[in-house]
Amino acid sequence: MRATAPAIDEETAWAAFAARDRRMDGRFVVAVKTTGIYCRPSCPARRPRPEHVTILPDGGAARAEGYRPCLRCRPDDVAPDRAAVTQALALLEAGEVMPPLAELARAVGYTPHHFQRLFKRAVGVSPAAYWRGLRANRLTRALHKTERITDAIYDAGYEAPSRAYADARARLGMTPSAWRNGGADVTIRFTVTATSLGDMLVAATNKGLCRISFDEEESDLRRHFPRATIVAGDTDFAALVAQVVALVDDPSRAVDLPVDVAGTAFQQAVWAALRAIPIGETRTYTQIAAAVGKPAAVRAAGSACGDNKLAVLIPCHRVLRSDGGLGGYAYGTDRKTVLLEKEKRQK
Repeated sequence: MRATAPAIDEETAWAAFAARDRRMDGRFVVAVKTTGIYCRPSCPARRPRPEHVTILPDGGAARAEGYRPCLRCRPDDVAPDRAAVTQALALLEAGEVMPPLAELARAVGYTPHHFQRLFKRAVGVSPAAYWRGLRANRLTRALHKTERITDAIYDAGYEAPSRAYADARARLGMTPSAWRNGGADVTIRFTVTATSLGDMLVAATNKGLCRISFDEEESDLRRHFPRATIVAGDTDFAALVAQVVALVDDPSRAVDLPVDVAGTAFQQAVWAALRAIPIGETRTYTQIAAAVGKPAAVRAAGSACGDNKLAVLIPCHRVLRSDGGLGGYAYGTDRKTVLLEKEKRQK
């Protein structure tokens, strides 16, 4: 199979085409030499032999080479599922209240059960979870703009302060007032410990891990959380640290560690997509953007990877540039290379 300026690497494109992966629709088209047509990756038609296939970036490139669109999958049309999710995202972001699932599904032309499934597949979270993230983000912004905490709560769309405080504790790990004051009244335990990749800082609130990083010290932690109470970890904390350190040399370990990191709904979706990448495999920033339902947000997906506060646990090191290059990594490309090589050996 010959690739001509594909949007993604050849191996990934062929795997997506073979699996009829609808998430890849719009990322590239498949031109079939023997029939002279081009299809979207999810086309239900019988698969041609690899030597008869050319991967092209889009319909325009295919038409320029003399191919015509498939009448069965209509590759130049926007995929209905993707269009529905895009429309739903716009409705959620524009609305002041969360609409009932049935109402949201009806607005985009789907049954509630089907829509819930396709939305979660595309975005990584349910519509209700996405909405809660939007509302929590509005609260965060309002807290920085509004003098009165209560005003910020209602401006963010909460019906009562009690709901805002419960939501903030779940998502931010602290109350709204503490968040506004840079983590005041929050205690963070930490330690700096040796690993095979160098010294690692591990820090956690009572809710969960809030920072995992290389080459950082207590002063860096205080810079990230200027108003929090920073204390050295105790014996109980050491057990949590041991599980984190083990991930460096044995990434195949199945861990379900508690976390306490704040992020936008988009960042949360990206981080969830990162944790879904199997050990020993990589994805591109373009693939991550598509996986969370926003294929045009490649740069934003890269920024979300860069904003990852939990090194190794949220494996942003598994994301590469579209050309196969390593891309950036907050703790150096040498570490990124070592982590990837370890995971390939354990695949």
